[in-house]
Amino acid sequence: MAEDKNPIQVAGRLFGALEYLADHGQTGLTELSEGIGLNKSTAHRVVASLEYMGYVKQNPDNGRYEPTFKLADLANRIMDRVDIIQTIRPHLQKLSETCQETVHLVKRENAEVVYIDKVESYQNNVRMVSHVGSRIPFYRSAVGKALAANMPEEAVKKLWEKSRIERMTPYTITNYEDFLDGLEDVRRKGYALDNEENETGVRCIAVALDISGDNQTYAFSISVPVARMDNDRIRELSGYLAKAREEIDAEFSRG
Repeated sequence: MAEDKNPIQVAGRLFGALEYLADHGQTGLTELSEGIGLNKSTAHRVVASLEYMGYVKQNPDNGRYEPTFKLADLANRIMDRVDIIQTIRPHLQKLSETCQETVHLVKRENAEVVYIDKVESYQNNVRMVSHVGSRIPFYRSAVGKALAANMPEEAVKKLWEKSRIERMTPYTITNYEDFLDGLEDVRRKGYALDNEENETGVRCIAVALDISGDNQTYAFSISVPVARMDNDRIRELSGYLAKAREEIDAEFSRG
């Protein structure tokens, strides 16, 4: 079992400060110290260390701190080395161009799914708030349900028990039996839906990928404003998803 306490305290402080600055933008030392729960002198040493390493800079005009693009550069270098993303991205781009909607690729990590790639559609003026690196609980996302539908019920229950079940919208499923019924629907139809369960006004349709025989790890989805997502559109998009999945699975099978 993993320890509840960070074994290297200073690492927790450094990354805690960096995450706070990433969330809040330019921040004064007093606000930062209060936000990360450290006294002012300790917070100053932490942010000074981050500044020395190039991850944080101080605005000379107002003395406030903000993250630099070094972390983004580091993340991009990591993502460039992830072969699966490089292989799948052309298929996501083709899918986005075909349906003229935003497409996401995710990877499951325990009871959450992490966005690891996104192809934004510029054919319409609606932008999705999601971004690469953001996380969402599996139970209120189409991608999470697509993955869960391929898992044994015992494994699904463990993920559910690990999750903090919250009603984010009036449509969020918070009852476990209702969630299981929904997974049966996914298995029957061959795709999963998020009916405004995480974000009001947005519906998503998703399928899991079977890469190297593991269909519990990766999935991809199409996100659409609810005004453009009636039943006819769902049927149309499910066909696009099925074709894209077949092409992606075939490419990995050849590899």
